[in-house]
Order: sequence, then structure tokens, then C-alpha cells
Amino acid sequence: MRILILGGTAFLSAEIARQAAAAGHAVTCLARGSAAAPPEGTAWLRADRAMGPAAYAGASGDWDAVIDVARDPEQARDALEALAPAAAHWTVVSSCSVYAEHSVPGADESAALLPPLTRGTGFAPENYGEAKSAIEHHATTVAGGKTHLCRAGLIGGPGDSSDRYGYWPARFSRGTGPVVVPDIGASATQVIDVRDLAAWILKAAGLKITGALNAVGEVVRFGDYLTESTRAANYSGRMLVVPEDWLVARGISYWAGPDSLPLWLPAGHDGFATRSNHAAVAAGLSLRPWEETLRDTLDDERRRGLDRERKAGLSTETERRLVEARG
Repeated sequence: MRILILGGTAFLSAEIARQAAAAGHAVTCLARGSAAAPPEGTAWLRADRAMGPAAYAGASGDWDAVIDVARDPEQARDALEALAPAAAHWTVVSSCSVYAEHSVPGADESAALLPPLTRGTGFAPENYGEAKSAIEHHATTVAGGKTHLCRAGLIGGPGDSSDRYGYWPARFSRGTGPVVVPDIGASATQVIDVRDLAAWILKAAGLKITGALNAVGEVVRFGDYLTESTRAANYSGRMLVVPEDWLVARGISYWAGPDSLPLWLPAGHDGFATRSNHAAVAAGLSLRPWEETLRDTLDDERRRGLDRERKAGLSTETERRLVEARG
């Protein structure tokens, strides 16, 4: 296939580009390259999508597949208007954050969506779900029946720059204890390996699969994930399991960000990590064992440095303060 990736330099888009090039496809990455260059074996079309429609002037021509990972609806709209007419297949890498409700376990693609971000409203992390909803709307309006809305869940695996999924195995691997853990052992986690997601996106493009499909991993109990993390890290120390309200009262954040406990969700999110992936699996999504993703993630964490500054998780000082406060 002749594939255009709008991106190709970071985490998921770079993995898509690597796999596509390795499979022998003719891959072009349209990207600024301010943080990294596209993978070897791909063509690099240097462009800044913030420049508007002019950014796509060098990408004219027929494409068997266009894959867009945009978060900004304005940039997504510009790309669609410039490129969709000549594209045989269009993939929007969307998100399960487009759903309006996260309390219902097992919900599928028929669940209600957030209203699209209104035109002229700038993208911000706080309106991520509405922004992705707007991108889906633009894609189905412009590209119509050749659009695959790939609604990804939490993406993990080697190279994850969000530092969420790898926090726990990396923390246990540091060896010092005790490790502060929220009392949510029976709660669900749901992560898709970046390598499986990239392979699915390329497979769907090749088969011209269209429509909205949840690209999410299998549901795994948080307690089982922690047990496997300690096993992979050879950790035999103590886990200090503390109530959720105790953590909230001390300023610890849910899910992500500085001084957070990754994969911990607030009340009312019982469905956030239990989305149905039945439709995507039936269409060809293949998932490796989650234990393999965890082990490979830990290997990657060790390569990157267990003591590095992280975007998610407790700092050493904050964890020490919590341990002392708990007694």
C-alpha cells in the first residue's frame, strides 16, 4: 500500500510507520520532526500542521491509506479537506474518551458520544474527548464510508511517554519499600499494547474496514496486574495498601500526572476500563497476552532509567511523606 501517516515520529504513529515499512509498504510521514525523525525506511515530508491547508501541499496524489492521529479538530479538518478525496481509506485514531458515559461496564460502540467541540474552540487537554468527537464528525462528513474510527483505549507498551502503565512495574523494580498502593484490587484495568494497536490499524486499512470500533485490551483486575508486576520486578517487599479517600485527602491524583497513582480511577468510572472489544476482535484485532506487554514495558523502563523524572506516579518524596503519615 501507499500509506500517508499524519505524524510518524512519536509512540503510536512511529510504531505504525515502523511496522508498515517493515511490511514493505511505501510509507510517507508528514510531520515537523521537532522531537524525533520518522523511522528508517519511511519518506519524510516535513510540514507543520499548524500552518493550515498549506501544510498538505506536498502530499497530493492518490493514497491507499491515510492515518491521522490528530488531537486538534482544526488540523484534522484541514487534512480531510485536502487529502480525503484522493484517499481510498481514512483512519482516525480516536479514543474511548469520546463516550459521554463511563459508568456502564461492557459498553460497546453504540454508547452515546460527547458533543463535538464547537468550531473556534481551541483544543486543550480538558476537552480531549469533545475534540476527538469533533474529529470523528469531520471524518464521517468528509470521507464518509471509507472512514475507520479507531477508538483506542489506554495505550501501553515500550516507548510510552505518558509513564502510566509502566509506573507500577518500574516502582517495584526500584526495590525500596514500602510501596503505596490504593485499595482497589478488584477494580479493572484495560490496556492495549501499542504494537497490537499499530498492527490492527494497518490490517484494517489493508482490508478497508470502516466504521467505529473499540480498539481496547482485555480486562485485567488491578490486583492481578500488581501481582504480575511484583513478580516481573522480583519485588518481595511490603505494599502499603491505603483507602482511596485517605489518598484524595492528601492531594494524590487519580490516573495520571505528577503525584498520581496511575490506573486508579474515581468513582463512577466502572465502565472506563471495561469497554467491549468484541466487534474489533471479530474484525481481526489480535491481542498478545497482557503479561507479555507488562514484561516488555518493564524492560523498556529499565532501559530508560528507573529513577528518571516521570510524567505520572508518585515522586520519592511524596511516597515517603505518605508512608510516614500512615505510620
